[in-house]
Amino acid sequence: MKHRLICSLLAIYAASLPIFSQEALKSTEEEYYDFLSLQGLAERPTLGYRTLSDNEWILTEDAKTADENVWKNNSLGSKWTVYEPAQKIDNFFTRGIDQSIKVKAYGPEWYNSYNTAAPYGQNDGALWQGKGFNSSLTAGARLEAYGLEVTFKPQLSFSQNREFDYIKPNYPTVDENNNLTIYNEKADTYGYYGVQFIDAPQRFGDKAFWTYDWGDTEIRYSWHSVTAGVGTQAIWLGPARLNPIIHSNNAPSYPKLDVGLRKTAIYMPYFGWYLGDFEGRAWWGKLTESDYFDNDTNNDSNLIAGMAATYAFPGIFDGLSIGFNRIMLSKWNDISSYSLTRVFLPKMDGGYDAADQRFSFTFDYILPKAGFEVYLEWARNDFSPDMDYIIRYPFHTQAWTFGAEKAFNFSPKYGLKVLLELTYLENSADYDRLINWYTTFYSHSEITQGHTNRGQWLGAGIGTGGNSQYLGFEFFHPKGSVTLFAQRRNPDLDYTMYIDAKNDATNISNGIFNAEGNIRCNLDFGISTIYYFTQNIMLSGAFVFEDERNPLNKTESFGESDHRYNCSFSLGTKYSF
Repeated sequence: MKHRLICSLLAIYAASLPIFSQEALKSTEEEYYDFLSLQGLAERPTLGYRTLSDNEWILTEDAKTADENVWKNNSLGSKWTVYEPAQKIDNFFTRGIDQSIKVKAYGPEWYNSYNTAAPYGQNDGALWQGKGFNSSLTAGARLEAYGLEVTFKPQLSFSQNREFDYIKPNYPTVDENNNLTIYNEKADTYGYYGVQFIDAPQRFGDKAFWTYDWGDTEIRYSWHSVTAGVGTQAIWLGPARLNPIIHSNNAPSYPKLDVGLRKTAIYMPYFGWYLGDFEGRAWWGKLTESDYFDNDTNNDSNLIAGMAATYAFPGIFDGLSIGFNRIMLSKWNDISSYSLTRVFLPKMDGGYDAADQRFSFTFDYILPKAGFEVYLEWARNDFSPDMDYIIRYPFHTQAWTFGAEKAFNFSPKYGLKVLLELTYLENSADYDRLINWYTTFYSHSEITQGHTNRGQWLGAGIGTGGNSQYLGFEFFHPKGSVTLFAQRRNPDLDYTMYIDAKNDATNISNGIFNAEGNIRCNLDFGISTIYYFTQNIMLSGAFVFEDERNPLNKTESFGESDHRYNCSFSLGTKYSF
């Protein structure tokens, strides 16, 4: 009996040699694997729909010892096989599952930041990085057994949420008869300032607060490439690195159900010709408004229904993929078979439908021999289905993100990744000049909370109606990396173009013409570093200087603007098993 126990323990130890495994979105590990994939040293696990469970990176055999694998001596986290049957069952069903038991630990990871003058931060889940001290702690574990995948990885965060000056919210408190409306005092005090009522508070109350979020927690079952799951894992759609248009991990998580097909190779029946790779997913989730929107308890939740499909070409077009993403937001209390399935229907009802739709096309082309990648996501909000108008002005309600990445290796110990990403979310010119109502990309008259969950943007973290230009240089060395970046942003220019411009028309007679001078701009310059203090312990730190020009969207005279200077400091540590 004792001999069998020792043999079993030795077998488990031998089987538990680390293999590469699922990584969290925007994690240090994912960013490094992306650097390797640009050089053809790692296979990208997804095409267009990415969650933690789908994000299993695989290194090529050459990569494990290649000089270009600068971090090969650091622990990036591993998944261990703790049970492997001596003889696997071989039949139609069992060929589609991994007949073993594997485990993986996540973290713990502790992140802290301090903003001296204003909120700063994005793509951080439920964490709200307001003015003052902010902190989040994540840790978890994952179990895989015979097709079943169970992940528990919550996030606990704290925000000091100190006071700062911001633009007066655009929320009514009385109607035309001087009666109180359903919009509450919190919304009128802390809510959004834009052209429509959107659940995107500028400040979450006047007190410090804690947030518990289920984060990347999920139960899933997979057979071959077919998969179905229930949980709260964040979704990242498309190839963008900073500002995906339709969906990112910028907002808190929400409960969802998804079904679909993971990245899988397609072959011609009978002939066996390789036709490329395909990936498709559909999901349904429940979004929740924040405490800073309205007093109507009947509209606290919305249904999000989404679909994503991406195809990667074979042969001479290897490295090229195209994708399509679409989501529909509708009222939770009005769920029907139509609201659950309309995301698959070709009919476009525009603003006349009692739902809020957005879709995007994606283009991604990676050339590993050149260490280069270029990508594009082009999106549209609700729009008229009139084909004649689409032909005459296809830019109606559009938004886009364009980016390019380049990898360099200077020596066996040093590498560089350069990222350029441009994002444009401003309303099209026909709204600005021809259509006589206010709107913006992440809002809709039917779903008044806008494209948000619990008060934070579901898509691009820069928010609605603006633009961004980002340039970053990440230098890799054997013990970590150093990143330098510069970014210019215009926050919500739709507000300036519509509200300020309309107000300006009434002031011209008084010789006042300040709308153009009211344009806001943020200039960000930052440096961050990652250092592996030991093989398993990673330390991180960052400093960002932010020049907010005209932060309150108001100037006394054209050509002059106020400046608010924010310094953002962050420190973090992570243990990788």
